[in-house]
Amino acid sequence: MLLIKNGKLLTMTGRNYEKGSVLIKDGKIVKVGEFDPGDEQAMEVIDAEGCWVLPGLVEAHCHIGINEEKKGFEGNDCNESTNPVTPWLRALDAVNPMDSAFHNALSSGITSVMVGPGSANVVGGQFVFMKTHGRCMDKMVVLEPAAMKIAFGENPKTTYEGMSKMPSTRMAIASLLREELFNARAYQVRKKRAVESGEDFEPDFRMECWLPVLNREIPLKAHVHRADDILTAIRIAREFDLKMTLDHCTEGHLIAEEIAESGFPAIVGPSIASRNKIEVQHMDFKTPGILHKAGVKVAITSDHPVSRIQYLPIYAGFAAKEGLGQEEALKAITINAAEICNVADRIGSLEEGKDADIAIFNGNPMETFTTVLYTIIDGKVVYQKENLNA
Repeated sequence: MLLIKNGKLLTMTGRNYEKGSVLIKDGKIVKVGEFDPGDEQAMEVIDAEGCWVLPGLVEAHCHIGINEEKKGFEGNDCNESTNPVTPWLRALDAVNPMDSAFHNALSSGITSVMVGPGSANVVGGQFVFMKTHGRCMDKMVVLEPAAMKIAFGENPKTTYEGMSKMPSTRMAIASLLREELFNARAYQVRKKRAVESGEDFEPDFRMECWLPVLNREIPLKAHVHRADDILTAIRIAREFDLKMTLDHCTEGHLIAEEIAESGFPAIVGPSIASRNKIEVQHMDFKTPGILHKAGVKVAITSDHPVSRIQYLPIYAGFAAKEGLGQEEALKAITINAAEICNVADRIGSLEEGKDADIAIFNGNPMETFTTVLYTIIDGKVVYQKENLNA
């Protein structure tokens, strides 16, 4: 058993404790709040006096491990840019847990991440949601598949414009996606009829991966920057009655009411990156706050390695400063991110029964001078600051 005591608990459930405790057993949280833990000699104890204790931070969109740092072509498995439609690809098969960025995540209190293909393709493949500690991907997985990546705008256009193949226009991007979804839905109907009638049916590897999307079990994960691309993504998701997250959502503040009306959540960022593309000219940290005030559920992303994953809490701080507010900014990298990624039953808040993924800071994690003292995943200390008492 592990006891964290005397900390300032921010549970992300609406109830906080100035001097609270968290009791952990077998990798799960068993008690949260102000209570007598009993015989402390029978357990490992972390005294968090003067510290902030939060659920482990959640990165809702990144390419950690699939686009490795410092390894060039050999470490870049992010885009299969030889075919604009590749839904059958799985990030699970490409993420390298040895990527040094995983240590950076742990040292920043980030305990789980949504990882998947980049945005070169109209359909890039399947994301995986995973913990940030381990060596074996199969043991690190929380949810797989977790989402299906799709992309609009400049990236697929520029990838294929010089190959004499579609897409080189936004019209072609939308048409390729519609065609793929149309064929997938026809496959779904054929399979259902065959199962109901008892007929033989030969599964199609390319089409099977669409069934969790069509059955609304996982969302489309839409790379969208420009306002018109955001609206095209919403239009197509509505046509096929699909779940979707709006990732990057750079011009979301320009159409906040329309996004709120759609009901789709936004994963905003990386707002600190360079405005090196035309479609990100309106990039700003004010976007999350405007979307939240319009009624949109918001998470914040580093989009690692576009901007570095270890500064995710600092990006949340910039968003707080520009209108999101501290409480919502912390939610954007904890419970909101977990809910958007469909894993809130296990992570994102300090609640009984959830995974014991916890970060302990010596102050507000959104401030630049704050340090992570401990990162805990599944009840085990996986990172501890050196010279803790220095």
